Amino acid sequence: MISGNTLRLLVVLHSASGGTRALVEAAVTGAQHPAIAGTTGTTIDVVVRGALDADVDDVLAADGYLLATPENFGYMSGALKDFFDRTYYPCLEHTKARPYGLVVKAWEGGSSAVDAVVPLATGLDWRAVIPPLVVTGDVTDADLDAATELGATLAGGMASGLW
Repeated sequence: MISGNTLRLLVVLHSASGGTRALVEAAVTGAQHPAIAGTTGTTIDVVVRGALDADVDDVLAADGYLLATPENFGYMSGALKDFFDRTYYPCLEHTKARPYGLVVKAWEGGSSAVDAVVPLATGLDWRAVIPPLVVTGDVTDADLDAATELGATLAGGMASGLW
């Protein structure tokens, strides 16, 4: 957690083909929109980490989270699962009630990846403050707009104290 009028949003992602990364980049753009700080007086410091690089210190230092994964074989990516394997228990009692959002890039469905991530986030007692964004097929401009809105909503709610 950052002191003063700055909060930290940790983005944890895995992207093999680039679709998830494009959605994350759009979400980060939304989270860093100048109107958020201008309206609330609170700045959102967005920290982006690959799922294999994010660690316990990153999770503990964050005030909120955005998780992003492709759906691989009807599950979250192995990299995001590894992230949870390494950080779950060390963070379990220390990150309760923090807000999170989820982005899933899938070719078909996507609900299986959501169903894999949600119980872990729920077990950490993180609060899902926005419905998961599930994008199937090729990423479109409308999908990127939805990701931008997700990032702005998550960050705006954090900055205003809504969550």
